[in-house]
Amino acid sequence: MKNILFFFVLLVISSCKVQKKSKLYESESLILNELNTGVFSHISYLQTDSFGRVACNGMVIINNGEALIFDTPTDNVASNELINWLENVQKVVVKGVVITHFHDDCLGGITAFHKKEIPSYASNQTILLAAKSNAEVPQNGFEKSMELTVGNHKVINSFMGEGHTEDNIVSYYPAQEALFGGCLIKTNGATKGYLGDANVAEWPTTVEKVKATYPTVKTVIPGHGNTGGSELLDYTIRLFKK
Repeated sequence: MKNILFFFVLLVISSCKVQKKSKLYESESLILNELNTGVFSHISYLQTDSFGRVACNGMVIINNGEALIFDTPTDNVASNELINWLENVQKVVVKGVVITHFHDDCLGGITAFHKKEIPSYASNQTILLAAKSNAEVPQNGFEKSMELTVGNHKVINSFMGEGHTEDNIVSYYPAQEALFGGCLIKTNGATKGYLGDANVAEWPTTVEKVKATYPTVKTVIPGHGNTGGSELLDYTIRLFKK
């Protein structure tokens, strides 16, 4: 009986992927965690009517003296903190910021980047929707997919279908098999969250496409909540198939 129990415990542990992280910076408005070599999450906060003060995730990739940021922190104060940390502590050049959809938790701090003359990128659909919502718009657009380089590595930014919004994209860093899923991807145990601009019917199909495109992904950063592995894709698919 003891051997069976021991085997069961080992099975449970092995099936639960724990994402290691190391906190590098923390203030009232910004947290920075190192998840993998050259892969970081940034966490800032958005005050909402429906969900209160919400922690919002983004990704940072550093390679060979350069950095790319995926989604801005939620406001210009936190965005300036992030830029200063990268430039003055990490001593890297910030090459750009990629916006994964048009909501405030993705581009609320974009003005800080533009004032520093850091280029911003988004899908043409995101640029259109941001303009309609009277937000400051990203500068450089693309249709379905765009590759950017950071140091000597590439990052693939792709629209794979509707879900949380009609414009949500994902960003994949092959060198570390890391995916920033943004609000298209839910952390384990999360609810469906804000659905005001969602396509709930297409959501699981879109995530299934993400999973099929990147079958070896090891690190998955959702828009909110804890980072994990491919099990976050599976959880999101199940959540929206209900």
